[in-house]
Amino acid sequence: MNNSLLKQIPNFAVKSLYYEVAISPKPGLVDRFDNGAHSDMDFFTFIDSIESLAPYFYYYYQLGFEHTADLTALFEKLRQLGVEAESAMLHATNQVNTHKGANFSFAVLLGTTGFYMQNHSLPFSSQDTAAILNLAAQMTQHLIQHDFSQIEQKDYLSHGEKLYVKTGSLGVRGEAVKGYPALSNILLPFFRQYSGYEDTETLLLRGLVLLVSQIEDSNLLHRGGINGWQQVKQKGTTIHQACLNEVNFKQALIMFNQELIKKNLSPGGAADLLSLGIYFSFLEELI
Repeated sequence: MNNSLLKQIPNFAVKSLYYEVAISPKPGLVDRFDNGAHSDMDFFTFIDSIESLAPYFYYYYQLGFEHTADLTALFEKLRQLGVEAESAMLHATNQVNTHKGANFSFAVLLGTTGFYMQNHSLPFSSQDTAAILNLAAQMTQHLIQHDFSQIEQKDYLSHGEKLYVKTGSLGVRGEAVKGYPALSNILLPFFRQYSGYEDTETLLLRGLVLLVSQIEDSNLLHRGGINGWQQVKQKGTTIHQACLNEVNFKQALIMFNQELIKKNLSPGGAADLLSLGIYFSFLEELI
């Protein structure tokens, strides 16, 4: 195995989570300035969480790189390891769920990246990224049927399972099964078009607002129901379409943040997808 890539590619994933929490100001989310709509976590909780997950990110990639059987078997290995990673994260954060969704997605995407890198090299083209997202869809195609078919018999339901029962939302599983269309159709085309035109922080914040304006965010659905999600989505659309200069854009985000804090709303699904987009941006050398 190429030892430099064994470190470099998982490190891109770790670094993407640091970038996501560091960019500020973010609406309703933990950042350098405040905790957004979260009373149980702060910037340092996120650092503790990322540090706890980092070793597992290397294992996810290594599992994929060394895997020679079918993709369903790879997913089962990744999921087993992902449960360990989640336990380590919760231990590090005093049982606060900081990165459950991101951990799931990075297990899938680092595993498929490792599998792909058996026959490919860096930097990635957009076609390489598309191939990995397609592998992720293939690897998780059984997931909805497997996870939700026996849901009525379960005594305890996760937030994602409760949301599925209540609204039919597939959450992060739905993104994986479809090959992360929020990345391929929304975020990455935006980054490819505008990379280099603005500083990294502003570019990433604009990417976040674009996601907020377009995706079905399971965190918003969980906290605010369909009405709360739709209100946040509409506000995101307004800010995204306003073409504000950097100063006015960040001022609009500060006001958006205050609004979401009052309503106890947080677009955590968009934040997770942003971190995945940052990861592929590193692989494609966009940022």
